[in-house]
Amino acid sequence: MTVLVTGSRGRVGSLLVRTLHERGVPVRAGSAAPEKLTLPEGVPSVRLALDDPATFPAALDGVTSVFLYADPSHIDAFVAQAVTAGVEHVVVMSADAVLRPGADSDPIAAPHLAVERSLAASSLTHTSLNCGALASNAGSWAYTLKARGAVTHPYPDSFADPINERDIAECAYAVLTRPELRGRSYHLTGPASLSFREQAAVIAEATGREIPMERIAPEVWRANKPGFMPDDIADALLRLWAASTAPVPLSQDVEALTGRPPRPFADWAREHAARFAA
Repeated sequence: MTVLVTGSRGRVGSLLVRTLHERGVPVRAGSAAPEKLTLPEGVPSVRLALDDPATFPAALDGVTSVFLYADPSHIDAFVAQAVTAGVEHVVVMSADAVLRPGADSDPIAAPHLAVERSLAASSLTHTSLNCGALASNAGSWAYTLKARGAVTHPYPDSFADPINERDIAECAYAVLTRPELRGRSYHLTGPASLSFREQAAVIAEATGREIPMERIAPEVWRANKPGFMPDDIADALLRLWAASTAPVPLSQDVEALTGRPPRPFADWAREHAARFAA
């Protein structure tokens, strides 16, 4: 058994590579820039760019399972090459946006849905990890806090279900190594539904400093959104936050897959407290 991990420079991918290696599972780290990877000794790397089908054959050669980031750029070509290579199982890191109404037309959900549908239409066994909001999303607040002395948000009392990337990696490990878990969809959430204001308070406790949360107008947030964020994604986030006025539903799937409850947001806050230091 050899597992190919796509996006191995990412937080989840890098954690999964290390987890597989430490537990004796042969793993190959795929990345568009493998020269930038920091890997455990003995883990081979391969160039794999999901927007470049020419990199697919070598990356998939001899692979039995794949951990796949949901990039729809050339998903049909990737799936076809995986079938040709004899891949048996693909675990896709998807989003829980596909579970909400209107997923087909939602710019956050649609790319993930396209990947899931391409896999479902193939002969491959596939497992979907539909992840809630990543705990690391709060990391972007560190810059605003340093620049303005406060975290700004258009909907500070909107709720999310922050999940630790370590939990996603451990869930991926479970479904990659336990055949009885394959072929299903799992909804991965954190252990608590927290508003953005409550998340800031958790970070404040972890850092021992005050972290004010200031409401800004949605149009101001949109005008100052990160440069890499497409306009349609920004608009979709604003609609989601505006609608998330009550605690969001939580699932028990992390515990079902790993045997323990998901890590609280406070764990992430303590681990990254230095980023928010005064």
